[in-house]
Amino acid sequence: MVFKRRDRRPFYQVVADLIYPKGGWTRAFHYVKHRVRRLPGSPERIARGIWAGVFTTFTPFYGLHFVIAAVLARVMQGNILAALLSTFFGNPLTYLPIGVISLKTGHFILGTEFAHGTEESLARKFANASADLWLNFKALFTDVDADWSGLSIFYDEVFFPYMVGGILPGIICASVAYYLAVPVIRAYQKRRAGKIKAKLAALKAKAAAKAAQKKAAESSK
Repeated sequence: MVFKRRDRRPFYQVVADLIYPKGGWTRAFHYVKHRVRRLPGSPERIARGIWAGVFTTFTPFYGLHFVIAAVLARVMQGNILAALLSTFFGNPLTYLPIGVISLKTGHFILGTEFAHGTEESLARKFANASADLWLNFKALFTDVDADWSGLSIFYDEVFFPYMVGGILPGIICASVAYYLAVPVIRAYQKRRAGKIKAKLAALKAKAAAKAAQKKAAESSK
């Protein structure tokens, strides 16, 4: 394959790069920002894609963020690639505050309690839900009894409040990102168009000068 890595990374390296990219998150952020600004399309269309990507990071559908962002961008007539790149707003540095804000907002809206120490027990609830999924999968092929208690607790205390509570902060952050992105992308596109225009004018002038020089050399013979 043309774009296949020659030095195939081991699995642990892939996981490590997802948690902390090579060069750090600052470099990764600047790379994504550079790619977004160079995308084709109007600033509004690109910004709608950014809106979709940022909003998606406030949903609890981990592993499906790319799909959800792409669908939202398509519905909003936004740039799909901008949506995919903007899902990097959610990363190991931001997922914890996003999760806590979404959970607290969800419990507040639903009128349920956000019990003290929920932040510490969140990983345990995820682990219990995963264990239930594996146990119930094995129950399909063995005599093991299915147990949905961990998944039930996870849905009631984490997933549903997270899903409900992520809507409002997701809309707020995505809208802020949209209104910040439009003028920045427009200014970048104008500056880039000006540079391209100046470069084309310089090439045209150089070609004209070369043609005039050639014509003068021919007439002097």
